[in-house]
Amino acid sequence: MTALQVRPARPDEYAALGELTVAAYAAVDPGVLESDYADELRDVAGRAAGADVLVAVDDEAGGAVVGGVTYAPDPSSPSAEFTEPDTAGIRMLAVAAAAQGRGVGEALTRACIERARAAGRGQIVLHSTDRMTAAHRLYRRLGFVRDASIDWEGEPGLWLRGFRLQLDRA
Repeated sequence: MTALQVRPARPDEYAALGELTVAAYAAVDPGVLESDYADELRDVAGRAAGADVLVAVDDEAGGAVVGGVTYAPDPSSPSAEFTEPDTAGIRMLAVAAAAQGRGVGEALTRACIERARAAGRGQIVLHSTDRMTAAHRLYRRLGFVRDASIDWEGEPGLWLRGFRLQLDRA
């Protein structure tokens, strides 16, 4: 995907990104469709009010949104799932099924890492379910390490596994 562009989401893209995110999460865990979490995944406007929502668009496909991510710049963000003051976070990374395997998730993750570095953050954290094994491979390849100390149970039986990337401040 050579014509991939990562940029802040525009309000006219929120609905499409919300549906893309629900579809991506439901493909890994169909139970998402029967939970309140689907509404949270769809609420891109709500996330954008307190965090940076980025999209990946495919210019060769007429600017179609092929992925998105929520970047929590610090612990004060309503999207933050962390409390460390020197930290940024990644949430709700999603890639359209047709675009998977083309580097979209990596481009979105790298964009978040670049934002954290530019802001002088010392680390970036994220959480992922046990079923999201493709995402785990991506995170490890980019230098994230599992950190069980920040695991938490989002709802009974649904564990969110912590990953952490220490950032250079050179």
